[in-house]
Amino acid sequence: MRPILVRSAFRVAIIAIPILFALHYFITHLLAFIHIFYQHPGIAITQRQVANAYLNGTTLLRGERETGTRKDSKEYIPKIIHQIFHNWKDPENKTLPSDWDAQRRSCVDNNPGWEYRLWTPSTSLAFLTTYYPTFLPSYLSYPHPVQRVDALRYFLLFHYGGIYLDLDNGCLPSISPTANSLDPLISYPLWITDGGRGALSNNILAARPGHPFWGRVVAELIEGRGAVPQGRGETVTGFWKRWWCAWGVLRYVEVSWGVGQWFLGGVWDEYHALLEMGRDMRGEMDGVVDEEKSGRLYRLMMDDRPGMDEWVFFTQGRGGTWNGWDNRLFLEIGDHLGASSYIPALPYRSSHMHAGIAQRSRYYSDSGSLGGGTWNILYGMRTRHGGFIFPQQEFLVDDAIA
Repeated sequence: MRPILVRSAFRVAIIAIPILFALHYFITHLLAFIHIFYQHPGIAITQRQVANAYLNGTTLLRGERETGTRKDSKEYIPKIIHQIFHNWKDPENKTLPSDWDAQRRSCVDNNPGWEYRLWTPSTSLAFLTTYYPTFLPSYLSYPHPVQRVDALRYFLLFHYGGIYLDLDNGCLPSISPTANSLDPLISYPLWITDGGRGALSNNILAARPGHPFWGRVVAELIEGRGAVPQGRGETVTGFWKRWWCAWGVLRYVEVSWGVGQWFLGGVWDEYHALLEMGRDMRGEMDGVVDEEKSGRLYRLMMDDRPGMDEWVFFTQGRGGTWNGWDNRLFLEIGDHLGASSYIPALPYRSSHMHAGIAQRSRYYSDSGSLGGGTWNILYGMRTRHGGFIFPQQEFLVDDAIA
């Protein structure tokens, strides 16, 4: 009798264990997807707050808020406006649609002291060929043209710095008669836009050249990962791409996770976790962290729903030229999960997340030796003797401050 029971229990275990593993795998990746719509780390600032601080002669940087003065009037972001026009139907046609040209003109006219660069397919290819040739195979192999536009903007900001805007975004008149309309935004080393629906946006971005956050984004793309780090250092792109993006059914998912806003949000979360881990390992987390010295980055709020904070610097026109039915689906998900007060942020400083990210990024200390190359705390890549060499210097945690 007992041998029969043992055999029965063994059969049940043989069946149950794979099922439990499969359920665990699916549930953890489902939770990872939902994590996209959680509140993200970083310092949230509204356009009105930035404008008021500028008019008062200060910024929202912590030290300047306390003194009420602009300490050194430092302009981190160069006065360059980047926009990209890749005509997918007629690549040789460089004529903008009239509404997009009006948006473009609003930025040029309201910022006469700024340099303006419109990137076409030929100039984009020339830029990458000259400075980032190792990325060209990935760039040219993207199945959707919008992925090349998404990736290019990250490389431009890392290389040149400045402010990037999609062509369906324009610029409002200046808040000051003595300033260009975008001048108040250049006193912050790096900011991205947050549409208030959980997932971060990549339609308007800004940074100083060589910022380590964009260095990390660029490294991810050159290495071809295009994967979103999640709560335990896992990546979910491969899983969902196999099941959700098969046969191009969910193009929005494939684009967003490949190089788009979900990919960017994942690197954003991972970057902040690395900052926290770096300070933990060096014993610098001793109570409340000065937000200016913490290296945390800024999220400029751009929620266009009624009743939300007003837009002071930018306008929104006709966009979504590549969107499909699944775009509307996930916008609806963001409206419900993200609401106006997000789902609380996950504890991205947890030790198990740090362990996962350390393993994924081959991170050991400020800079560790691995395979003959130096692995940077923020890049997670070889930078001197192997792998990729960028024209900018190597950055460590302290360089993220400014």
